[in-house]
Amino acid sequence: MSVQSALAALPDQTLGPLFCIFSRVKMSQGGPLSWLLCGCTAAVWTREKNGNSWKGRLWHGSGLDLSFTMEYPCGLLTRSKQPVPLKSISVAVSIREFVADVSATLDYKNEEADPVEAFFVFPMDEDSAVYSFQALVDGKNIVAEIQEKQQAQENYENAISQGQQAFLLEQDSSSGDIFSCSVGNLPPGQKASVTLSYVQELSLEADGAVRFVLPAILNPRYLLQESAEANNITSQIPRVPGKELPYTFSVSANVCSSNGIEKVESNCALSPLQYLEDDKTVAQVALAEGHQFDRDVEILVYYREVNTPSVSVEMAQADAKPGSLMGDPAVMVSFYPSIPETQGDSTSEFIFIMDCSGSMSSPMNSREDAQLRIDSAKDTLVLLLKSLPLGCFFNIYGFGSSFESFFPDSVEYTQQSMEKAVRRVQALQANLGGTEILEPLKNIYSKSCRPGYPRQLFLFTDGEVCDTWKVIAEVQRHSQNHRCFSFGIGEGASTSLIKGVARAGGGTAEFITGMDRMQPKALRSLKRALQPVVQDVSLTWTLPPGTNCALLSAAPTVIFRGQKLIIYAQLKGENSSKQAAGEVCLCYTLQGEGFRNTVPFSLDAKADDKLTIHRLAAKSLIQTLEGNLQDAAEVKKRVVDVSLQSGVVSSHTAYIAINKELNQPIQGPLTWRDIPLAGPYHRAFRSVGAVPSLLAACGPPPPPNLCSFTPCSYSGEIDDWDDSYGPDSDSSMLISSIGILKTSRKRSSRFGPGAEHSPASATWCPGQRLRGGGTSEQALGMGSPAATWVPPCTDKSPPDSPLLQLISLQKADGSWELDESLASVLGMNVQSALAALPDQSKDVPRWATILAVLWMHSCSCDQKEEWELLERKAVAWIRARSDSSLGECIKAANALLKSSVDPAVFGL
Repeated sequence: MSVQSALAALPDQTLGPLFCIFSRVKMSQGGPLSWLLCGCTAAVWTREKNGNSWKGRLWHGSGLDLSFTMEYPCGLLTRSKQPVPLKSISVAVSIREFVADVSATLDYKNEEADPVEAFFVFPMDEDSAVYSFQALVDGKNIVAEIQEKQQAQENYENAISQGQQAFLLEQDSSSGDIFSCSVGNLPPGQKASVTLSYVQELSLEADGAVRFVLPAILNPRYLLQESAEANNITSQIPRVPGKELPYTFSVSANVCSSNGIEKVESNCALSPLQYLEDDKTVAQVALAEGHQFDRDVEILVYYREVNTPSVSVEMAQADAKPGSLMGDPAVMVSFYPSIPETQGDSTSEFIFIMDCSGSMSSPMNSREDAQLRIDSAKDTLVLLLKSLPLGCFFNIYGFGSSFESFFPDSVEYTQQSMEKAVRRVQALQANLGGTEILEPLKNIYSKSCRPGYPRQLFLFTDGEVCDTWKVIAEVQRHSQNHRCFSFGIGEGASTSLIKGVARAGGGTAEFITGMDRMQPKALRSLKRALQPVVQDVSLTWTLPPGTNCALLSAAPTVIFRGQKLIIYAQLKGENSSKQAAGEVCLCYTLQGEGFRNTVPFSLDAKADDKLTIHRLAAKSLIQTLEGNLQDAAEVKKRVVDVSLQSGVVSSHTAYIAINKELNQPIQGPLTWRDIPLAGPYHRAFRSVGAVPSLLAACGPPPPPNLCSFTPCSYSGEIDDWDDSYGPDSDSSMLISSIGILKTSRKRSSRFGPGAEHSPASATWCPGQRLRGGGTSEQALGMGSPAATWVPPCTDKSPPDSPLLQLISLQKADGSWELDESLASVLGMNVQSALAALPDQSKDVPRWATILAVLWMHSCSCDQKEEWELLERKAVAWIRARSDSSLGECIKAANALLKSSVDPAVFGL
């Protein structure tokens, strides 16, 4: 029979949720797809001749007849075998102590018959100070000039329109960690190389490693309803699997330190470390071939000594005007404040803000057994809740396209409130759509702070937002009333967002990538939040007469124990003596006691042709200025001035180079070529039919991504869709004409054999919020669904580790109860545990708590950073119930567990 006759015989009462599954279908160029009938729906697809869209038509026996177009603005360059002019990316890194100088060279070749304009979008660390851009064409080096951005863009467009060759490098206006490079009018057969250079201050990890990251992942940023898609550069990037990228990628690194280099580690395969000096002060290493663009390149350098305060003075730029930013010596001061370890009064309000958007369902890394981001975040949040001190207040927010809080207002931390929060945390899912951080922040800030309870925010997100500046500005506006600690989860988390909110909120930023565990980094931040507030922070300079220092970086207001503090200053005045010296003193007060950290230094400035310190200082000054919310016009003027003086790119400036030595204008139609990146596709669905909506998704995962939907009479968006493969891949396709379909599958198949062809199950989600407001039913003009189809849940999470099981059993006051759950973790039963209790002690909860503490020391000592605060609560609880039998109990507990933990951990 025909499809139409089959549909005509369908009973009307089966209208319900409709779906059809296209399973393992290979779509062919320009031809129709065979009919597929499933349930009560039929559809046909046709590939448009231009290769950029698929046209479809869907019928239902009730009379529905819908035509629609699926547009694929991304990911078709290599799929359709069109040439990509970018051939290779080679990066040379020079790491000297705590600063990296990086040069990245992009090699292009036009293999087409017409001139091309190549557009490449790429990520960079937010702290990178780009100071040079140049092109090499036919042996001629063309050095770019930094200009105000609008002027540079106009000059570039004018040059291209006149047949000239031009090159443009600019920072995206929406975020400080996204850059783009345009190569205009590359003639057929010609090669060109462009090189950009930047310097970057490196962070110090908890284990003493100096961390350099070369971003290779740029995740699509979630589009807000009010954002124009054209203004969000990440929504237009072509996406293909990393192994299919048509250009090569290489990295070489030279490391230099007067303190000596112990080792170099990386999350990627490296060549063997080669020492170039006998004293191991200089070494080199390179990225092994075959990088799949599935992770950022992270290099950890371990020096023999890192906690040495230092001051470096750099000579002024030779041709710069004295008194200007580049015309005076620049000073870089590295402090390691010796803040004593103390315990705060714990009277704080803790608010945890958890990203529950769809992209949080991605795995933490590429391993088959990798935990999902949302699951790791949930484990971390339970650990944080268990580690909170009695007497504090807390609340938890989950956010996506919408947000919700666990409690209307922050509640006191008690056993009852903790248990309720833990239950709700364990039920969290990555099901709230897109990533909208601003609204939950506004809701939090709209509520008054509790007197005597300083507010501490903990923000967990994968950072895929498009309104980065607005989020940072909102945190900055309320910086006097709270501290904000931020956590970037997974590869490609926005450094601009994560570092920006921490800087604005006076907290610290942490990134969890690769094989990193989230828990120790979160607990490290919680310990900092629990520290007593350092007050009266000030800097004093002792300098020769006629000389003074002006700060270029923000004045320090927050100091944490064990944290490196970098300060930049401009050295003004005349000083003719090379033997002259000065000193800088960091002063602060902690719990009423004054502290001073003094570092002497020589005023003999050292020459550096790259002006590294000046460029880093300029970048720091630009960040400080952009955090000023007072006068936007004045801020822009000052930022442009600093940028033009220093050559450091800002959001208001750009580098442009024009090849003015061409004998004649380049002829022929100019072909635009986007350079693809690794990652998921961004797919836009636009319906042009007779009903309000058609919602569709292509699988299988990972990783999730944005899926836009713009129907005729309703504006909505399904965000963070599991949408990894394009129409040319073998994949399963789900289509629903009533409601939102969500793909789900067993975690074991996420990267396992056959995962690419595993059929997906579908769940219709009535009531789900769409980006434009309203629910799935409202989008269809429905009051409530006639039926709901939900498949059996097949996703089984792996069992918790013994440590997490133990932590989940601890009470809010720090104690444990002796029950079968605790006994199971300890590797015994309740009867044997009770039998070992000394006769003189009848305090069973104390006995259980002693066993738990000893077990953590003996069986989980390598994760001490995660349970240290738990232990602190437990020991305090034990000591409050101490009597003469405590020592005997500890001895008996050690014997029972076959451990030898020092009783000193209990203060004995």
